[in-house]
Amino acid sequence: MMHSPLTTEPLFHIGFVPVSTPVVTTWVIMAVLWAVCALVTRRLSLTPSKAQTVLELLVSTIDEQIHDTMQTEPGAYRALVGTLFLFILTSNWSSLLPGVEPPTAHVETDAALALIVFGSTIFYGVRTRGLRSYLATFAEPTWVMIPLNVVEQITRTFSLVVRLFGNVMSGVFVVGIVLSLAGLLVPIPLMALDLLTGAVQAYIFTVLAMVFIGAALAEASPASSDKQPGTS
Repeated sequence: MMHSPLTTEPLFHIGFVPVSTPVVTTWVIMAVLWAVCALVTRRLSLTPSKAQTVLELLVSTIDEQIHDTMQTEPGAYRALVGTLFLFILTSNWSSLLPGVEPPTAHVETDAALALIVFGSTIFYGVRTRGLRSYLATFAEPTWVMIPLNVVEQITRTFSLVVRLFGNVMSGVFVVGIVLSLAGLLVPIPLMALDLLTGAVQAYIFTVLAMVFIGAALAEASPASSDKQPGTS
């Protein structure tokens, strides 16, 4: 039975820092993803193997999604978007392993992922526009909107946390409850549904991250168009 996702008991301590089960599971997932990527990319060739073909299909799909959603070249954002999607997907699906609690069913993991998106939005916005011009966007269309624009940045980050946490946690609890009441085989359809839900939630989180970052980039377009005549 899964414990409350709002409280975690430490497994051990590193000095004075407690390390909980979701943290250890996160480390394992990161290590597995790194190992798989290292194995697949170790021997790339012009005549791709099956694994390389799958990798190339995944990368091209991510690139197309970035281009369609953010309306920009995908190269600078591929690593962030791809890592977010693969980590969240693997974390969500880890609930199918006996005794494993997905890290995304704990609010602190989802908060960390949302903070990465929040920081990335600011980083790419500042890199594209410059610090002064990016901060000026909070005063658009008028300086009276500054508090509302700041609150918007915070609330949409919070919405990422609530959406991912609520959906993954509820799925894990439903499967756990049915498993404890009905036995081993009955929850299989629910587990298949949990697979679908996990994939959908990873996709939604990643797309929203692209939308937020793309919005910061799109705000730079007027400044870019103003500079265009001077450069030509």
